[in-house]
Amino acid sequence: MRPRRPLAAAGLLLSAGLSLTACSSGEPAASAGAKPLSDPAKVSAAQLVYPLDPYKTSNEQIRSLEKAQDLLTADCMKRFGFTYKPPVRPLPRPQGTSSRYGVTDAATAARYGYLKPGVGPGPGKGAEDSLSPSEQLALSGPPLKAKPGGGMALPPLTLEESRKTDSGRTLNGQKVPVGGCGREGHLRLYAEKKDPVDLLYVFGMESEAFSRAKEAPKVAKALKAWSACMAEQGYRVTDPISPQKALGLTSEADFGTAPAIAAAKQDVACKKRTDLVSLWYAAETGFQSELMDEHAETLKQVKVELDERIRKAASVNGN
Repeated sequence: MRPRRPLAAAGLLLSAGLSLTACSSGEPAASAGAKPLSDPAKVSAAQLVYPLDPYKTSNEQIRSLEKAQDLLTADCMKRFGFTYKPPVRPLPRPQGTSSRYGVTDAATAARYGYLKPGVGPGPGKGAEDSLSPSEQLALSGPPLKAKPGGGMALPPLTLEESRKTDSGRTLNGQKVPVGGCGREGHLRLYAEKKDPVDLLYVFGMESEAFSRAKEAPKVAKALKAWSACMAEQGYRVTDPISPQKALGLTSEADFGTAPAIAAAKQDVACKKRTDLVSLWYAAETGFQSELMDEHAETLKQVKVELDERIRKAASVNGN
């Protein structure tokens, strides 16, 4: 049986600037003498290519999956006599705004400072904000019960398990799924069969490689050099990904101010001067390759399940 969360980083997302405690402080063997997949000096950080990219979804595929999940949830709600309108989902971030290594583009830094341009609005108000008690029950299901030994019971992890689990509630003559129609819509698309690979498996591998790369000797040396470069202009910072707090930028309203723009421009200049992004990228791709070798069998299953999911979403969407 494949482990659901084989890597400690499974719950961490790189877009949030989170990483693991490094498991290795050496250089990745896979990167020794290997040519990077793309050149950070010639493309933006958002356009860099990584070994794990084929196991991830594109923006277009994400939109297709989201649409399909919403339709499956609405289909479930129809069983209870309700018309469900899902909330508006945020737009994907356009190319050129990656924050994987913090600010890296001089033009973007000069215009926006530490703001993240092009990010769509958060989820808008949908029917969920004004549902009747019965509609809310159908959408979310009854509250999970406490386990006899303490703590809350976990919802079913697969559609198969969900159909065998009784929520203890009925509505309009129909049994309410555990977790409601929202949970059912998710499981019908992502976990219909027994023992699927954890959806955060690849994110976990990315985070693992990202963290190992940060602690690799060449990258660690470049990080110190970047910090020293920033100090030359009076900026006392050690975190190249999220230095805002150390810079005295306490809220997002500060991130696009003149002082923020000046700091961001220096940030980018120091990263280029120390070759930080290129070194970090080379180390990260090497560690990703190492992890891919270690988890090759599970990654095969990840690809199979991803392809099946995308095909299913296209079918649900009528494509």
